[in-house]
Amino acid sequence: MSAPFQAVTAVLEAYFDGLYYCDAAKLEQVFHPKAIYATADETPLLYRTMPEYMQVIAARKSPASRGDERHDVIDAIDFAGDNTAFARVRCTIGARDFVDFLTLVKVDGQWRIMAKIFQIIERKPE
Repeated sequence: MSAPFQAVTAVLEAYFDGLYYCDAAKLEQVFHPKAIYATADETPLLYRTMPEYMQVIAARKSPASRGDERHDVIDAIDFAGDNTAFARVRCTIGARDFVDFLTLVKVDGQWRIMAKIFQIIERKPE
């Protein structure tokens, strides 16, 4: 496994941990401060800045505190060059599954998520 692939994978694992534990401090480490967060699953289009998104995370009851099972998957990581990557990942929060398209940039030697665009997939009751 190449060093860039390992570095991006580490960012994605920290991202999953931040979501599972609702750890805004951890998420602030993996997101670029000017990153965007958006989904077209809400009307109008839901768009948040990082400070807005961190407030949502901090107020959320964590999946860990509920004892929810983790379902974190890295489907793909593609590199456009030495400082730009794209990851398609999936995770579960409560009764919803998410497909996240994450664009990452390498700034000052560190990979950070610059954009999170996601699709919500409601699970049908079993």
